[in-house]
Amino acid sequence: MTLQLTDKDTAMLNGDMGRAPQIAMRILTTMAEVYGAEELLDITSAHIDGVLYHGLSGLEFVQKLVEADGQVVVPTTLNVGALDLMHPEAFQGTQQVADWARQTMLGYEQLGCQPIYTCAPYQTMARPQFGEQIAWAESNAIVFANSVLGARTQRYGDFIDICCALTGRAPKAGLHLTEHRRGQLLYKLTDIPEQLLREDVLFPVLGYYIGANSGNKIPVIDGLHPDTTEDQLKALGAATASSGAVGLFHAIGITPEAQTYDDAFQAGEPEQVIPITMQTLRDTRDNLATAPDGDIDAVALGSPHFSIAEFEQLIPLVQAHPPHPDIEFIVCTNRIVLEVLKKRGWLEGLKSAGVTVIVDTCVVVTPIMRVKHGTLMTNSGKFAHYAPGNIGLSTVYGSLQECVRSAEIGKVWRDKTLW
Repeated sequence: MTLQLTDKDTAMLNGDMGRAPQIAMRILTTMAEVYGAEELLDITSAHIDGVLYHGLSGLEFVQKLVEADGQVVVPTTLNVGALDLMHPEAFQGTQQVADWARQTMLGYEQLGCQPIYTCAPYQTMARPQFGEQIAWAESNAIVFANSVLGARTQRYGDFIDICCALTGRAPKAGLHLTEHRRGQLLYKLTDIPEQLLREDVLFPVLGYYIGANSGNKIPVIDGLHPDTTEDQLKALGAATASSGAVGLFHAIGITPEAQTYDDAFQAGEPEQVIPITMQTLRDTRDNLATAPDGDIDAVALGSPHFSIAEFEQLIPLVQAHPPHPDIEFIVCTNRIVLEVLKKRGWLEGLKSAGVTVIVDTCVVVTPIMRVKHGTLMTNSGKFAHYAPGNIGLSTVYGSLQECVRSAEIGKVWRDKTLW
């Protein structure tokens, strides 16, 4: 199969439009052949995961693009970096790594990327419309854009994302194409109590099970409540992408490409029907923990980054049940939400209650937690999945209320009515 390029693609590949687009197009055309794409397509936005410092190769790559006078040609947002640039004192690593992380982040800013530094760009200024072709990286951002917004992106990774942004082009393959967005597996919720269907705590658990059991197939969920919230879908999608390779899910009657059963399966039938019972959910909830209920050392919230709506739930809880001084309590969010917190006077209240708000980054991708050993409690399926391997803390999973009440007394508190 031969990749067909437009005259503009060819001009970029030949270097007629500058060195940076040439570098990017060389990489893109190689990846297009890997994907089996016959041509490239135009994109309207990009979201860059490569801004997170993983090593010198990433820093050198962005420096090479900057030296080649690279500039993005579509609106491009930045994922979390390895540093909170607004509160650099929060970084617990070496000064050398902090310097490299800062250079990487500022390098992408020099390329014209918007410095919102969030894993949830869809809850800020970057909200593509239904059917828009985009090139987003970061697993939860990909699954949210595809599933909840109905935009179209492949599961792009580091370096491919910025190549798309520099050229405005992406391989025409995979989830960019309608025929590849058909549901394949049907997850049928069976006898789940109405109360639990409305509780935020359900969605990371449900997503974690679906991700772990879907492989690279597209799951369809039947049985969620029609007024499932955006933040609940956000949590579900993040968990599917953490435990598995899900880039798109459909929820019948909720997500835009699954208003009906026939929509979700494009008038076909599922390859497999998988029942989800209360026992399924309880078992998965228990699998999210790597420590038994007992003493905790920290609470971390905000993966994906906390929205204003989530802060509205958190604030009255911590006012009524402030964390114990010995418990580290961190919430990760983005700069736009931080400004809203300041304007509403909420940030000082959170600080007074003992809550630390972090922006630009995330507790499981960089050393910002003071606690180095012990147990972390979270309401995030993503934090629960990555914390043991990434930062060496055992994990306990619970609802937002359970996390706050547990932080107050220093040990796990449970709402026995939930499950």
